[in-house]
Amino acid sequence: MNDLPGPVVEPPVAVTPERKTRDQLRSWRWFGTGDTRGFSHRSRMQQVGIRREEVMGRPIIAVVNTWSEISTCHRHLRERADSVKRGILGAGGFPIELPAMSLGEVMVKPTTMFYRNFLAMECEELLRSHPVDGAVLMGGCDKTTPGLLLGAISMDIPAIYVPAGPQLNGHFQGVKVGVGTHTRKYYDELRSGLITEQQWIDLEAAMCRSHGTCNTMGTASTMTSIAEVLGFCLPGSTSIPADDAAHPRMAADAGERLVSMVWEDLKPSRLLTAQSFSNAASTYMALGGSTNCAVHLIAMARRAGVALTLDQLDARAREIGVLVNLMPSGDYLMEDFHYAGGLPALLRRIEAHLDLTALTVTGRTLGENIAHARVAPGSEDIIRALDNPISDRGALAVLYGNLAPDGAVIKPAAAEPALMRHTGPAVVFEDMRDMMKRIDDPALVVDARSVLVLKNAGPLGGPGFPEWGNLPIPKKLLAQGVRDMVRISDARMSGTHYGTCVLHVAPEAFIGGPLALVRDGDLIELDVQARLLELKVDAAELALRRADWRAPQPRFERGYGQMFSAHVTQAPLGCDFDFLEKPGTLAEPDIY
Repeated sequence: MNDLPGPVVEPPVAVTPERKTRDQLRSWRWFGTGDTRGFSHRSRMQQVGIRREEVMGRPIIAVVNTWSEISTCHRHLRERADSVKRGILGAGGFPIELPAMSLGEVMVKPTTMFYRNFLAMECEELLRSHPVDGAVLMGGCDKTTPGLLLGAISMDIPAIYVPAGPQLNGHFQGVKVGVGTHTRKYYDELRSGLITEQQWIDLEAAMCRSHGTCNTMGTASTMTSIAEVLGFCLPGSTSIPADDAAHPRMAADAGERLVSMVWEDLKPSRLLTAQSFSNAASTYMALGGSTNCAVHLIAMARRAGVALTLDQLDARAREIGVLVNLMPSGDYLMEDFHYAGGLPALLRRIEAHLDLTALTVTGRTLGENIAHARVAPGSEDIIRALDNPISDRGALAVLYGNLAPDGAVIKPAAAEPALMRHTGPAVVFEDMRDMMKRIDDPALVVDARSVLVLKNAGPLGGPGFPEWGNLPIPKKLLAQGVRDMVRISDARMSGTHYGTCVLHVAPEAFIGGPLALVRDGDLIELDVQARLLELKVDAAELALRRADWRAPQPRFERGYGQMFSAHVTQAPLGCDFDFLEKPGTLAEPDIY
């Protein structure tokens, strides 16, 4: 659209009516006019050796890359960006690589969740402020997928997602090991004296064998799978191992396809409907996905103007058992899932629970994308049939009661069945420092019946909603053979972890939620089947405790942290910023 003063330098090329003309490209506002601004923009591109013909009338594609040298899941994305650019150039577009904050889950403190919304804002504003017509989004580690998609949803220009891909399978002493899952298992063995320090060191070198995200069905693979079923990824792309030769080929295909999407004006708003989010909910349950998905999926739906609640996710979990036999709920790893047929094969398994008319980045429907997908022969144990789940307890249960009036979540499929209904006395830790100081104290009053409670680990209390919910088993109980206990917190838990962990308790303790009132020895009742989480203390006593409660000091006084504290929503609403969660447009930079 040539809405700036001055003559058009060249007339638009005629194309078919259903496709954009080149003067309708966003980038034409920068490069297609004959006034001083168009001159200046083209001149500056020529300053760095780019010909005027390369940017005039071609789709300009942002390659939003979360590569960094310390983000180990993404370290190969620098090379993958070259593959994406090859595809863009081959399709007649022009690529511009734009670096974005890289959220490496292990390295970033206090937690990558603290910066998910930062990345979402950065992605949205990168796309809004630059002369780009579409975007290839490159990420994969836990918060990068929802962060990039949140930004792209709000910006609403054509976008395709290139997942970083999972690591290769890990092996240690003849055992297939999953990143994160076996970290916790072997650490408990170390603390119990069942493995040596040298074995622990040997595991450190053996667990992570390649570039890429965690090789379990943790948050990374859960969220990239969600991106695929929502229509943002090429079919089958999310399970390709990062170091497989198919991965750079996929990246080139994505770049090529995005150019066509620009001409077709195939934007996120055309992909994201109530039906596509329903498809995502069904997929989440069949995957046995991370509890973190409940937070991210709700945030993404709210950005898209789609109503999605914890109760709707809980209802879907009751309908669809866990079909993907991957750690931490099962036995296999992402490389196995890929060769078994990947997400398209799983979607064929659950197609009765899907709206197959949902549109995807291919320009075809979800049903068309998966029409020829099959579970590979001999892989029926990896991707199960609907009537043969690896767990019928479900990937998610949403709990309510006087301890969690706004809800809490648990992953039953990764928990101890015997603890699904349990009442025990609370052992309370006021915060993470308190827990780390006392958890292995021989004087700690705790036994296998106890319920470990961690406070002040939520969105505001953590700060940033860290993954502290998988509290360690006290060392003296490990020595007795205890390997799981009921643990309750307002924190999150890594999708790679397991155990009877009640998470995301809302409202959080830091703002005076009932969790803040729990004291040592209080009885807590958990009944997953009844969806109940109850503090067995009478209302009068709780009222007295509330009168004594004092709000903690704010975590931040300035900067991004202060903005986060002022505007982040609670877990059931997706932990988005309240000023970002509603869909809507901002003024395009077309008159500046």
